[in-house]
Amino acid sequence: MIWQGIMRLLGAVLVVLTVSACAESAGSLGQAQNRLGPTPQAVDYTLGSEDKIKLTVFGEEKLSGEFLVDGSGVISLPLIGQVRAGGLTLRQFESAVTEALKKDYLKDPKVSAEVVNFRPIYVIGEVNKPGQYPYVSDMTVSKAVALANGYTYRANEGSVMVTRNGQTFKIEAGRTPILPGDEIRVPERFF
Repeated sequence: MIWQGIMRLLGAVLVVLTVSACAESAGSLGQAQNRLGPTPQAVDYTLGSEDKIKLTVFGEEKLSGEFLVDGSGVISLPLIGQVRAGGLTLRQFESAVTEALKKDYLKDPKVSAEVVNFRPIYVIGEVNKPGQYPYVSDMTVSKAVALANGYTYRANEGSVMVTRNGQTFKIEAGRTPILPGDEIRVPERFF
């Protein structure tokens, strides 16, 4: 009878410890995501080198098409030449193209821009196939590591380093969202 009471008490303590450990783990993941900044759905995407843009100038097929942002953040467009895109949101880029067309070419241009292909992500370190991979919507650290054929036997699977916009963050591996252009580095474990 006494043993049953002790076993029930130990079981209850085990359940409480498990629940509190899960809550602490979820909290630290949330803190890592906050340090990385907003998730892809919450940002107005900023264009960068290697993004491919579909530009539509309504009623002007010869001015419309798909264009690549070059290494200096510029897109070369028919008629108007080079337009800065790097560091701008899509709306800001549309406005810049509209203003350039209004200057000398069209009376009231209607311009629309969308990203066709995002700039790639980079997965390096202790993964089986380090390299550059295409960004897809809702990309997470786990999905990026899977694209790189998983972890090596030396990998520290618990945390990774993510470099975004020149800043590096140590985060828990898993479902943390990543953005186009991010670099994910999987470190080697110590033992």
